[in-house]
Order: sequence, then C-alpha cells, then structure tokens
Amino acid sequence: MSVSYNVSVYVQWFCHVDDDNYVNPEALLSLLSAFPQEGDIYVGKPSLDKPITAHELLEGNREVQFWFATGGAGFCLSRRLAEKMAPWASGSQFMRTSAKIRLPDDCTVGFIVEKRLGISMVHCPLFHSHLENLLLISQRSIPQQVTLSYGIFENKMNSIEVKGSFSKEDDPSRFKTVHCILYPLTSWCP
Repeated sequence: MSVSYNVSVYVQWFCHVDDDNYVNPEALLSLLSAFPQEGDIYVGKPSLDKPITAHELLEGNREVQFWFATGGAGFCLSRRLAEKMAPWASGSQFMRTSAKIRLPDDCTVGFIVEKRLGISMVHCPLFHSHLENLLLISQRSIPQQVTLSYGIFENKMNSIEVKGSFSKEDDPSRFKTVHCILYPLTSWCP
C-alpha cells in the first residue's frame, strides 16, 4: 500500500486487486466514472456482513468497529482520499498503523478511512472474492462484474459457472472463458 505514495505519476484512482483475480477493465471504468472526480471515495465489497471489531493499541486498548473492503475482491480509493490517508499509510506508517490494530492490510485501509478520516466505505456488489459462493453470479451479468475470483470454498472448488470453449480442466478459474466472453476477438479465443 505505501508504495502507491511513491508514484510520481498523476492518477485519479488507486485500485488494489490480488493477482489471482480477473479484472474487467470496462466494468471498472464504468463504476469509477460514476463517482465525482473530487470525491473521497473508498469502494469495494466487504467479506463480512457486519463491521469488523479491532482493539487499538496505545489508546487504552479501545474497541473500534469499521467496515473494510476485502483485498481478495479488490477495492479502489480516489486519489483525493489516498492523499488524505498519507499520515497513516505512507512509508513505514502503514505498517505501524496495521500493527496498532493487529489486522491485515485490507482491514488497515478500512480502519484509516473510517476511523481516522470518518469516511464511509461504498459497498459495491460488483467485486467478488473466493469467500463467497461464485455460482450465484450469472453468465448474463459477467459484463457488469468488476472483479472475479476463484478458490476453495466450503471444501469445494468455487468458481463462476460459465459455458464456453474451455473445459474446467483447461480453465479451472474460468478466467479464460470469461475473457473470451468479454473479448471474443482475442487471438487465443476459440
């Protein structure tokens, strides 16, 4: 996370997505363009159905609750919000903040945004992690989905159900099939 603050190029958004996710760039751009350019925006999907509880060290072990967007599904921060996060997230500060609440990086982002800056997360159902039942995503809705994931969920392979030219053996994540649905003219699509 702190590496983002060392980038000198001007960008409007910082998005974090795990390397085992599929990102649909058109859906992502459509989503982000719906927000005001000068807004303080933190958008993603929580993996929990309620705010997480943490205890802040050095503050009397005070209990705090906040929403966070799971890194496994991906999330985005507007540049304006990312700049406001800098006192707790730039350089080594991010690791210190994370250690203070004893939670991983995606939780730390939510903590900074909601508890330090008082800004609410925008919950978006178009981000997906392997921690949800991906069979519930219809093939018809794939063009609108921002991210897709796959993995083991409840001791079974968890991936979206899509029909296409690739078998589940050749495409266990189903990402090649999704890509060919979205971009059928790709050279390696059947």
